[in-house]
Amino acid sequence: MSALAVRAHIAQDRHPLWLLGGGAVVWLALYKALVPFWNHLLYGLFAIPRGPRWSDALHFFLYDTTKILLLLVGIIFAARLLRSFLSIERTRALLGGRREGVGNVAASLLGVATPFCSCSAVPAFIGFVAAGIPLGVTLTFLIASPMVNEVAVVLLFGLFGFKIAALYVGSGLLIAIFAGAVLGRMRLERYIEPFVLQAAGQAGAPGMAEVKPTWAERFELGRDEVKLIVGKAWPYLLAGIALGAAIHGWAPTAFFARYAGPHNPLAVPLAVVVGIPLYSNAAGVLPLIAALHAKGLAMGTLLAFMMSVVALSLPEMILLRRVLRPQLLAAFIAVVAVGILATGFLFNALL
Repeated sequence: MSALAVRAHIAQDRHPLWLLGGGAVVWLALYKALVPFWNHLLYGLFAIPRGPRWSDALHFFLYDTTKILLLLVGIIFAARLLRSFLSIERTRALLGGRREGVGNVAASLLGVATPFCSCSAVPAFIGFVAAGIPLGVTLTFLIASPMVNEVAVVLLFGLFGFKIAALYVGSGLLIAIFAGAVLGRMRLERYIEPFVLQAAGQAGAPGMAEVKPTWAERFELGRDEVKLIVGKAWPYLLAGIALGAAIHGWAPTAFFARYAGPHNPLAVPLAVVVGIPLYSNAAGVLPLIAALHAKGLAMGTLLAFMMSVVALSLPEMILLRRVLRPQLLAAFIAVVAVGILATGFLFNALL
């Protein structure tokens, strides 16, 4: 390669970094301006009175909508950009050959780095089996990936601060590691559907070499992922924020504190049971959680509810039933539910 070509290549590599830096500065400025913007617009320009319930609810809805959308756009784009360096194929290569224990820990961390949607659960499971990854390690990845995803972590940080986000990440990883280790020890491979093993045998053949995307392609992947996730999430997001605004403005605080506070031992199990049949994601659930927490609902109960929605949702279980027989699926649900319940009770005792 000539010196001129090398200089052109270096300049091309620097160009995306300037774009990333400039975009980050603009994003941060917009985020910092949200509170003064809505305060000036509502209470200054439109002279809406402070204090009435409808005024508080309106401010909550508008501020939380723009805040969460901005968080979603920024973190989804950044996470997809980083994930372009770590594909599912590379994840399989990193986990392949690892024994249980170390493999469970590695799978939980890689699950955070490579989150997948519900539609990816079945092909990811087949691909991991094809790579010879133990069942317990595979299930650890399948638990950690949706539960400890970038959307949940960033929104929790934005709504509740570093402490709650860190506790959620730590507990989610522990649940994934614990559940995968327990299920791996139970030797339940015989309850995998037979077609999975057949498909795994065919998928195990070596394929084409992985193509490294250019920076322009990485930006395009980030843009497309933002459009895909925000496009799917916005109805749940608006519904969750609207319900949260109504609770924030009108729901009586004493009711939630009495029947779903930290001293009610049935609150956590009820939250898990209620969360399982719901079809939502962190973007749709967290605004509701923020409003309920402000009304006195215990944080452990709320996090147990959120975990059950993202890790044990009914649509996810229906998809996993395609590759897991009922015995293995029931064991999967039971072990994960025990971990979520323990997390809810522990958080209620500590927070």
